[in-house]
Amino acid sequence: MAHQGQTGLAVVVDGEGLSDQEMQAFAAWTNLAETTFLMPPTTEGADYKLRNLHTQPRVAVRRTPTLGSCASWRHLGGKSRTAAWSTGMQHRHRRYRCERRRAGVRRAENHHRALPPENLEAIISALGLSRDRIVRTAQLANGPVWQVLELASAADVLAADSARIRYPEFLGVGLIGSHSPGSECQFEVRTLATSSGMSEDPITGSLNAAIAQWMYGAGHWRTPVTVAQGTCIGREGRLFIRRDDRLWVVWVGGETRILIEGTLTL
Repeated sequence: MAHQGQTGLAVVVDGEGLSDQEMQAFAAWTNLAETTFLMPPTTEGADYKLRNLHTQPRVAVRRTPTLGSCASWRHLGGKSRTAAWSTGMQHRHRRYRCERRRAGVRRAENHHRALPPENLEAIISALGLSRDRIVRTAQLANGPVWQVLELASAADVLAADSARIRYPEFLGVGLIGSHSPGSECQFEVRTLATSSGMSEDPITGSLNAAIAQWMYGAGHWRTPVTVAQGTCIGREGRLFIRRDDRLWVVWVGGETRILIEGTLTL
């Protein structure tokens, strides 16, 4: 089992030959949000093929488990056939970096527009936010759609009551606020109204990628950033974000640890 940014992930490194039903049954047995299965690649240039299953059928596709899967593959001796830092993965045509315990994924450009006024009003009302503590808002889309509010401080973000908004009335609400200068992390992020049914997500690579592309694109961020997430639910998630100005892409990564290793017969 891999542990990525305070999120548990089960990885089956020899998933070849398992049926969809067997995979789904094992994913349910682990009682973790997500389980991945590694298999031999069937496309040129890939090092392995990856299947990602959830215990909740309605959960939106998430990309973070690919990092834990990559770390597990390398932990068991996997070596990329491409560049030393890049693992070719037959999964959504993205590029990943795996370096010791830290891994990252390159994010494509997202789309952003003004957050619809009626959506903003509903979020403000439900969370009881003070308008003078809202810095800026946007609706971002990089696959999932995110309704993002930047608040004046990390304290404002942490004070929001996640129990006051729930899926499906609300979906994909992201809050971000800055920590004081000199703090370990520059920003605090929370993902509320998740489709998984949880009060909030302990770590959300897609949301942080969308925020990063928005902030870098608008010139609000210019240097690498460390983001904290999961604080209100007892997690210490950390995301390390930077923009490659040469390629004009954003890298979002985190640390992955192997917690449990073993074998079983299905």
